[in-house]
Amino acid sequence: MVLPNARKSDLLMVCVTLMAAISWMFSKEAVQLMPPLMFMAMRFFLAGSILAAFAFPALRALTLDQFRRAAGVGMVFGIAMSCWVMGLFHASHVGEGAFLVSLGVVIVPVMARVIFREPQPVSTWIAIPVAVAGLAMLSLRNGFRPEVGQLFFVVAAFIFALYFNLNTRAANQRTSTDRSGRSIEKARVPALPLTAIALLTVGAVTFVESLILEPWAPTLSDFPPILAVWIGASAIIGTAGRFLTQTYAQSLSANSHGVVFLVLEPVWVALFAAGWFGETMSGMQLAGCALIFAALLINRWTTLRKAIRDRTRNRKSA
Repeated sequence: MVLPNARKSDLLMVCVTLMAAISWMFSKEAVQLMPPLMFMAMRFFLAGSILAAFAFPALRALTLDQFRRAAGVGMVFGIAMSCWVMGLFHASHVGEGAFLVSLGVVIVPVMARVIFREPQPVSTWIAIPVAVAGLAMLSLRNGFRPEVGQLFFVVAAFIFALYFNLNTRAANQRTSTDRSGRSIEKARVPALPLTAIALLTVGAVTFVESLILEPWAPTLSDFPPILAVWIGASAIIGTAGRFLTQTYAQSLSANSHGVVFLVLEPVWVALFAAGWFGETMSGMQLAGCALIFAALLINRWTTLRKAIRDRTRNRKSA
């Protein structure tokens, strides 16, 4: 039985969330054995190099402006990933951290409205207070004493939201205005070279940060063999494999409702963390995670409703 492209795209997007979630486990194992920023540099240089090999002809065809915009996206992505890995390094609860980072999905349209003046649906403004309530239940359960890891995750969520907006604008053709008021067409950056450049830039950013902030000598000479497994798995499965699969899945369907499946990532992370690290959640933590997940669904309600309507229509016509 051959699956239609739309159904295949949806299944692949679920696989994307699974690869992203399992990468949290690989990364948590790695940062317990080596400095976190050094780990990120190795992970993203390896993943970016793999994608660059696939994208080499497209990379050679890029203009200087396209390359500059892709590198700018990577710079913001690098700062976001630096905050993320520091949150992971300090985190006492990986599953909770995944829900905190997922707040970025809710923040994306808010940032698009504030910075880029893009109109947003009512569902966005309904989702915000629900997400804030969930954040409060996760972070303020012992009074206003949020953990360091939680703070890093929340900051990462805001920077990820900026990255998502910049990445979308780089990946699509748009019109901008120069100083004299003339309109200039900005050519889109194809997805694969854009991703390769962004990942390599993340590697460069975290490499410089590691040089400045972390001790190298004792670490480089004392790598346990298992560390190579965690670095390789997070780079190949959680980064290069994830982005290649996501790019391919999005190419199979003209519909955008596949992104709804990305809200599954924090759920998978919580389940993997429970099985991998034996993590459990209190009633307050579960309620906070449930509210954040509800906010993600509310925020994606327009896309989710369209996906349900399309599925119903396809079944009736079958």
